[in-house]
Amino acid sequence: MIEERFFVTGAMGCLGAWIVRLLAIDGRRVVAFDSSTDDRRIRLVASDIDLSRVTFVVGDISDRASVTEAVAGHGTTHVIHCAALQLPLVRADPSTGARVNVVGTVNVFEAAREARDTVRGVAYASSAAVFGSPEFYPGGVVRDDSPPYPETNLNGVFKVANEGTARYYADELGIGSIGLRPFVVYGPGRDQGLTATPTIAMGAAAAGHSYRIDYAGPMYYNFVADAAEAFIIAARRTTEAARVFNLPGISASTAEIIAIIERFEPSAVGTISSGSEELRTPYLVDTLPVHQALGPLPLTPLEEGIRQSMAMFRDGLARGTYAVPLA
Repeated sequence: MIEERFFVTGAMGCLGAWIVRLLAIDGRRVVAFDSSTDDRRIRLVASDIDLSRVTFVVGDISDRASVTEAVAGHGTTHVIHCAALQLPLVRADPSTGARVNVVGTVNVFEAAREARDTVRGVAYASSAAVFGSPEFYPGGVVRDDSPPYPETNLNGVFKVANEGTARYYADELGIGSIGLRPFVVYGPGRDQGLTATPTIAMGAAAAGHSYRIDYAGPMYYNFVADAAEAFIIAARRTTEAARVFNLPGISASTAEIIAIIERFEPSAVGTISSGSEELRTPYLVDTLPVHQALGPLPLTPLEEGIRQSMAMFRDGLARGTYAVPLA
C-alpha cells in the first residue's frame, strides 16, 4: 500500500495548522505549504506534537510552478487546500486577494492534474461567504445547492469562482474534489478575519483582559478541530465529481458565547461585551447531505469547544506560545 502523503496549503493559518496537528498526531507525512514563516499558530496548537514527519515549504500559492513542484516533488497522495486571504485583506487589496484566492486555487487543481498518477483525493476550503442574508432563503435555511448571493462580500465572489473551477476540473479534466464551506470557525489559532472576535474574546478572558466582540446576534459556529478533521476525511474520499458541502456546526448567539466564556472564567463576568449590529449571515444550515456523503463527522458541543479553547489558551500563556491579539 502506498504511504499517505498530504499536501496542506495555508499551513500557517488557523485551519491549516490544525490539519497539520491532526495529521502529525496520526503519524502521517505532511508537506505544510505557506508563503509565511510566522509559525505562531503552529506553536500554539502543536507545540506538544512530534512534527518530525512534517516538511515545511515556503512558497507562493499564486505561483503555479512552486505549487506544482511541491505537490509532485513530495509524492503527494492527498491535497488539502486552505490557503486564502481573509475578507479584511481581500477588501483592502482586491487584486492580491484574487491572485491568492482564485489563481491560487487554479494552481492547486493544475498541480493535482499534473500529479494525477499519485494524487488520490483533493479537498478545498470554500466558505459560507458564498451565501447572502438569511431572508434570501426559504425559512432562512441554507442548503448545499442554495443559490449564492455574495454581491456584498468580495471573498464570497472569489469562493463562488473556486467552486466553479472545481466543477470545470471534474467535468472537463477528470479531477474530482470535495469542497467544504465553513461558517464561523472558532478555536485556538483563529485570530484574523471578520468573525475572529469571539475566539479572541476567549483568549482575552483566559488572560484576564476585557474585550468587545464586534457583532451581536445568531451565527453558525464550527469548532476548528472538527473542521480540520472534516477536511482530512474529505481528502481521503475518492470522487470523480466536484462536490461541495456546508460544514456542520452549531447555531448560537453572541450572548450565549459570552455566557459560556464567563462560566469557564468567572473573573471575566462583565468584562466581555459585544456590538449591537448583526452580520445577517445564515445560521440555519442543512448538513444532512455531507453526513450521508462522508459519514458521521465530529460535532463538538459549543460549551465543550469553548472549554477546550480556553484551556489551550491558558496553556499557551503559560508556555509563552500565545499572546492575546488585542490590537
